[in-house]
Amino acid sequence: MQNKEIFNVFFREKPAMMLVGLKNAKGGVYASSLAKSIDCTYSHVVKILQEMQKAGLINFEKQGRLKLLTLTKTGNEVAEHIDSIRNVL
Repeated sequence: MQNKEIFNVFFREKPAMMLVGLKNAKGGVYASSLAKSIDCTYSHVVKILQEMQKAGLINFEKQGRLKLLTLTKTGNEVAEHIDSIRNVL
């Protein structure tokens, strides 16, 4: 099995890559740019982000009409662990 395939066995790719993408971003990120970076639809990204917010992994910060995404302390820790596991595989 290739590394990407084994990673997907343990983690759903899109949500995991969303957290890693937020961790690697310099500053806050918008949902639309996150959707483009992981090749996913905007509506799917927002649905996943809402679940992550309920779990205390991310924050939405409203700036005018747009919502900026940032990781919470817990979200950052989870993203770091996911990234390190991905790098080991």
